[in-house]
Amino acid sequence: MTKLAIMGAMEEEITPLLANFTDINKVDYANNTYYECKLGNLDVVIAYSKIGKVFSTLTASTMIQKFGCDTLLFSGVAGGVNPALKIGDLIVANQLSQHDLDITAFGHPHGFVPGGSVYVNTNEALKNIALEVASENNIKIIEGIIATGDQFVADEKRKEFIETTFKADALEMEGASVAVVCDAFNVPCLILRAISDTADMDAGFSFEEFLVTSAQNSANFLMKVIDKIK
Repeated sequence: MTKLAIMGAMEEEITPLLANFTDINKVDYANNTYYECKLGNLDVVIAYSKIGKVFSTLTASTMIQKFGCDTLLFSGVAGGVNPALKIGDLIVANQLSQHDLDITAFGHPHGFVPGGSVYVNTNEALKNIALEVASENNIKIIEGIIATGDQFVADEKRKEFIETTFKADALEMEGASVAVVCDAFNVPCLILRAISDTADMDAGFSFEEFLVTSAQNSANFLMKVIDKIK
């Protein structure tokens, strides 16, 4: 029986997910709160990690090792780099990279560390379920490369560098680290993001303005994916 981990980075990203559950058991562990719940016969653990690669690595590892989750789904928001992506659009990762991992001084490509790789893949079966759900519900979604780093990238030149170097479609701060953890533990994962900001936003743009609605878009879609998994 699958035990499902559902992650976000921020509270705003899991609040719309928790709204789908009633009987919730809160567990405080390792300076975080985990919400144990059920969806029919499916055991689910939900948590937000806090922002960044370190916290998301800790949370993903905890959900797998302490709570025994064997499948992990991530729902949240991202910045769009691919010009085809607009605010609210969905992207499911087929590969992820760490755009701020740089040991090029030693002759390695950006994003590479010895013993690792520039890209980590997500689970093909879960990705295909997401694409099926989108097709069945006439929802626009793209599959593509998501680049992760411990930076909120607002600089146009930096975005162009990441797009060129990693062929990235979207940027965020947790996905690749979660995918690396899942790959190491042989746990299938799906990284789903809704676009909250884009490269062509004007200077007056407020991230918070679109965070809640984009997080809701991602959560709503993820619940449809879970229904299909269930």
